[in-house]
Amino acid sequence: MPETSARFQTWLRRFSPPGDATSTLVCLPHAGGSASFFFALARALAPEIDVLAVQYPGRQDRRHEPNIDNLPELADRIVDAVRLVDDRPFALFGHSMGTLLAYEVALRLAAAGSPTPTHLFASGRRAPSRHRNDRLHLSSDDDMLAHIRRLGGPGSALLDDPEIQAMVLPLLRNDYHAVETYRHDPSAVLDCPITVLTGDRDALVTMDEAHAWARHTTGPTEVVTLPGGHFYLADRNEEVVALLRRRLSAIAVDKTP
Repeated sequence: MPETSARFQTWLRRFSPPGDATSTLVCLPHAGGSASFFFALARALAPEIDVLAVQYPGRQDRRHEPNIDNLPELADRIVDAVRLVDDRPFALFGHSMGTLLAYEVALRLAAAGSPTPTHLFASGRRAPSRHRNDRLHLSSDDDMLAHIRRLGGPGSALLDDPEIQAMVLPLLRNDYHAVETYRHDPSAVLDCPITVLTGDRDALVTMDEAHAWARHTTGPTEVVTLPGGHFYLADRNEEVVALLRRRLSAIAVDKTP
């Protein structure tokens, strides 16, 4: 297997055949999350939009690989895979931790002179400039589990099982360390449009923190608020799919010769 193909298959998951897709959406999951979080989104957007979901090391089929506990290194690895995506227009969609990674990947692509995303969808995460001094990665197991239960993320109902806790806690602590020790470069700015998506009951993102994304691009920024908490996506998949179709269809038309 060629090295480039192996890198693509290691980092990116495709849940539907690409067919004659007019654009590509690269999705990056939340802390503790995996590529399968975007399965429903990928199937709903196919075949017009080819969805590729990033699989971080240390989970699912990469569970035997060591975790990466800092965002800059993780972004560097992801960039190498994203560069291998087909040459159709592509956008980035990140949720929570994945939003910070999508932002850093876009910056790295621009700095390297590589093709850059036509759009950044920033879901469930405040702007990088709006830092909070969170230290959850240093908290007790009980406090970490209580936090995850409050967020109500995928599989949170299973966290009473000691075996699940033993498997999930090191992964969560790793990812929260990566997020909470991350600091953005104030001089780095994107030039693509940003659509910020947030749940109206998400305690991790205030409206002021959502609107602050405008400071991170010279392009237009919009904030879309949907009913729900941090994982509003679980209940609002149809609305998110419709929004993505509208934005990505417009991009595909703009790029048509």
